[in-house]
Amino acid sequence: MEKRYYEPALIVMAAGMGSRFGGLKQITPLGPCGEMIIDYSVHDALEAGFKRVVFVIKHEIEELFKEMVGSRIEKYCDVDYVFQELDELPEGYSIPEGRKKPYGTGHAVWCCRNVVKGPFAVINSDDYYGKEGFRKLYEFITAPSADGKKHLAMAGYILENTLTENGSVSRGVCEIDKDGKIISLVERTKIELRDGKAMFTEDDGESWTELDKKAYVSMNCWGFPAGVFPYFEKKFIEFMDNIGSNPVKAEFYLPFIANAMAAEGLADITVLPTHDRWYGVTYPEDKEKVMAALKKMADDGVYATPVWKK
Repeated sequence: MEKRYYEPALIVMAAGMGSRFGGLKQITPLGPCGEMIIDYSVHDALEAGFKRVVFVIKHEIEELFKEMVGSRIEKYCDVDYVFQELDELPEGYSIPEGRKKPYGTGHAVWCCRNVVKGPFAVINSDDYYGKEGFRKLYEFITAPSADGKKHLAMAGYILENTLTENGSVSRGVCEIDKDGKIISLVERTKIELRDGKAMFTEDDGESWTELDKKAYVSMNCWGFPAGVFPYFEKKFIEFMDNIGSNPVKAEFYLPFIANAMAAEGLADITVLPTHDRWYGVTYPEDKEKVMAALKKMADDGVYATPVWKK
């Protein structure tokens, strides 16, 4: 086993094809010098202390992704590629009939089990997270622990900082205790800004419920200690055993695994308050706003121009 596999890693989930945006969002130029959002995320992670990156992609985008992204980032850190495919399953399992898409964010991370042996953080490839979350996650997952429990962390973004005016988004809405530990995390798959309020629906818009705009939400920006992959495997097998009720669309969400570990007393989850604004191109109409925000950050000196400038 390669020694570098034990170093703190950043896992970047980049297998999605961007169906709502209408293209491969991961390689859309958005920065003032043609940078992609993924450039900013990896840059900020390396600045925070990470030294290796694991990209989770599909074989069908491998050549393009390596040409557009990997060829540049490989100059600055160790890079590995892992493939999230339908047939990447535990031994003895097969693709459910009718299934056309992979099994979700938990599956994406599970696919990294052979190249990640140390602590790790996980992000989406097409979300701009800002610098604060990476700093806090790196400090958390590299801090020593001797109490026998797995300590997980989530960069907690303020809901109102993560919404788009152009449609709905999916967010994990958190309830936390006085010590910053998660009590519950509920995935709301359709949150919209409606008359200035953050509202969600669970019945395709028949009814809407207001959310606290100051609530902390998950943006799939997580930190895990070493040694959690056996639990990922256990829960993924349970998921596959019960997928028969919805074999085509059932999702194995990353927050589900974290929640389950906490519920079983194996872990606790600390929310690391993060005040940076999220930017993402969920819809084509978001692109102009994201480009303006990245240009302003470059003008203000938050980033060099280009971002990879030595």
